[in-house]
This record gives sequence, C-alpha cells and structure tokens, in this order.
Amino acid sequence: MDQYFKLKENKTTIGREFVAGLTTFVSMAYILFVNPSVLGVTGMNKGAVFVATGVVTAVATIFMGVVAKYPFAIAPGLGINAFFAYSVVLGMKVPWQTALAAVFIAGIIFFILTIFKIREIVINSIPKDLKAAIAAGIGLFIAFIGFENGGIVASSKDTMVTLGNLGTPTTLLTIFGVLFTFILYARHVPASIFLGMIGTTIVGLLTHLIALPTAVVSAAPSLAPTFGRALLHLGDINTFKLWIAVFTFLLVTFFDTAGTLVGLAKNAGFLNEKGELPRVGQALMADSVGMLVGPVLGTSPTSAYIESSAGIAVGGRTGLTSIFTGILFLFSLIFSPLLSVVTDAVTAPALILVGVLMASNLADIDWKNFPVAASALLIAIGMPLTYSISDGISLGFVTYPILMIMTGQGKKVSPVMYALGIIFVLFLILV
Repeated sequence: MDQYFKLKENKTTIGREFVAGLTTFVSMAYILFVNPSVLGVTGMNKGAVFVATGVVTAVATIFMGVVAKYPFAIAPGLGINAFFAYSVVLGMKVPWQTALAAVFIAGIIFFILTIFKIREIVINSIPKDLKAAIAAGIGLFIAFIGFENGGIVASSKDTMVTLGNLGTPTTLLTIFGVLFTFILYARHVPASIFLGMIGTTIVGLLTHLIALPTAVVSAAPSLAPTFGRALLHLGDINTFKLWIAVFTFLLVTFFDTAGTLVGLAKNAGFLNEKGELPRVGQALMADSVGMLVGPVLGTSPTSAYIESSAGIAVGGRTGLTSIFTGILFLFSLIFSPLLSVVTDAVTAPALILVGVLMASNLADIDWKNFPVAASALLIAIGMPLTYSISDGISLGFVTYPILMIMTGQGKKVSPVMYALGIIFVLFLILV
C-alpha cells in the first residue's frame, strides 16, 4: 500500500489518510440529505435518491482514489441539482425520467471529451494567476457557505446579505465551533478541523441543540423507483429545448469540476512547476464515471467537491483518503440515523477555516498586471456572489482575453483561452 500510494514520499500515514477521509466524509455527508430534498420536489422517490447519492459518491470517489490517487471526493453537485429540479423539471415541465436521460447523454459527451483529453488540455491551458484566483474564489465561496449555514450571515431584502441573529442558539454553537477550531489550528493541533467538529458536536449534544439519534442502524431504502429510468427515456431527448438542457448540464459540470480540481490541487501543492496537475486525465475520468453512473442510479450530475479541502487540510495527500471517504459513504447507507448529529453548526466552522486557508492563494496573483488582476478578482468574488463556481469562472474567462488584447498582450493568450471566452459568452447568454 505504501508503494502504490507513496505514503512516505507524500509524508503521510494510513492513520492520517483515514482521519482525512473521515473529515471529508463528515464535511460533505449533508449531500445525502440535501440531494433527496432538492430532487424530491420533482416527484422522485427520496429514499431511492438517498441511496443513489451514496452509491454514486462511493463509486466515483473510490475510482478517484484507486486510479488518480488524489484525495478528491465526487458527489452529486449542489446548484446543478437545483437546475435539474427547478429549471428543467418544474420550469420546463420535463418529466424527471427524461431529465435523467439528458444527464446521461451529457455524461456520454463528458466521457468522450475525457477520453480524447480535451478536458485535460483545457485545464492545463488556464494561466497560473487564474488558477490561483479559482482556488481563492472557492475558498471565499466555501467560507460564505459556512457563514450562511451557520446563521452568522442571513439574507436581507434591502442589502441582499446582512449579519444574522447572533443570539440564536444554533448560531452561538456555530460561533463556538469557529473559535474552537481556529484556536486548535492556530496552535498546530493535528487534525484540528476534525477535532473541532467533534468538539462542536459534543457541546451541541450537551446543550440539546443537537438531538440524539433515535437509532443507530436502519435498512437502506430501495433503488427500484429510480434505477434505469434514464436509459428507458433516452428517446425523449428530441427537442431543441431538451438539447439546451443537455448542453447546460455538460458545461456547468465541466467547469465546476475543472475549477474545483484546479483549486484543490493548487491549495494542496499538487500542481507542478508549469502549473499543471499530474494525472489530471485519471482525475477527470473519475468524474466522468460519476456522470455516467449517477443518472442510471437516479440522481443529478456529479462534480468534484470543494469539501475535499477539509480532508486535505488535516493531512490527506493520496488516493487512500478518497478510498476511505467512499467506503464511509457506503457504510452511511445503513448507519444513516447517526448522520443526524452532523448539523450545519458542526460543518460550518470547518468550511470557514478551509475558506481562510484557500483564500491565501490571492497572494499568488500578479496584482500589478491589470488584465490579470481584474479577471482574477471577477473569478474570486464572482463565485460567492453568484453562488456558482462556473459562473464565477465565466466572468473572469470572458474578461481576460478582451483585456489582454486591448493592452497589447493578446499573443500571450492561448487559443484555448480565446475559445473558452467565446463559449462562456454563449453560456451567459443562453443559460
């Protein structure tokens, strides 16, 4: 195992990789409950979606660990599942079975683009400064999610976002968790993020802000209501409207995953001296597997998860982290009652700390080169403000080639970046 994953070379151990895998799992276990809730509005069976979410996450994440050997987790993406449910099914009045078929077709295209290394070429063509901006933007985005989930910030009719009610008991628990986790990390305590989550959970249980689970084990629901429905409705993808949905599924997941992989790799120090990610093809293949398996089981498109940064932050450096995460997702299907203690107040402090760590990538941007600085800022601030990784990337990628041309630096821009600029203009117009 040491030879295959090069544990010594990566300065890690099996124990550290397990803690990292457990931390990643706990940080993103919410998707097991959030995804069925979102997709359930379409009429899909929530129990089946719960199982589909856990199984596809396990399959794709373990594939990532074994083949690509990176500590990155893959699961049904937030945001794109809302697009699936509210825009395609409810908005366009498309049956959920047909929407799953659209996701499957997008997955096939996704797989072909991966086989021919088109996705790899795109990722390696992104300038280093913009990669740093993507990493920092994800950090700001994940910190914002933590603030929101923890109740520290709230929506406002007048200012869009405002300070939340800090007197709310669950918000106070979040604040305790943030301070406790920050102190542990500042004092260089090993596995500080995970220990912070444990400490917050214990305080929540003692103060009755987190309810004790009513059971330990329960049988996993049946997959029958959703399994294979996508394949039976492939023939329904026969209108321009539905092909637009296929294109949107493809484009959003393409750049959500690309942006997340670049950000995670940059933050973990996996990029080489050229700013490229070794074995990026294998990492993208893992994501493609999730895109193909997910709709067959009965769930929306998958994407690499920014919560993987929590596991990386506690020392995860190899694919062993992903394998442990995937295995835990499989176990979670029968131990689901125990996951009820992992509330927003528990995960929010971890997300906020990870956001702080990833935001440090802003220091790697050439702020004296205005075209680069402006594009980087649009990417970094665009992600939390639009609540979308792909939308934030689009703002910067459209601006970058335009400013480079207008300042006489057009020859420094690769043909791929010009093509991406055009694609994102169409994306912003059509979607």
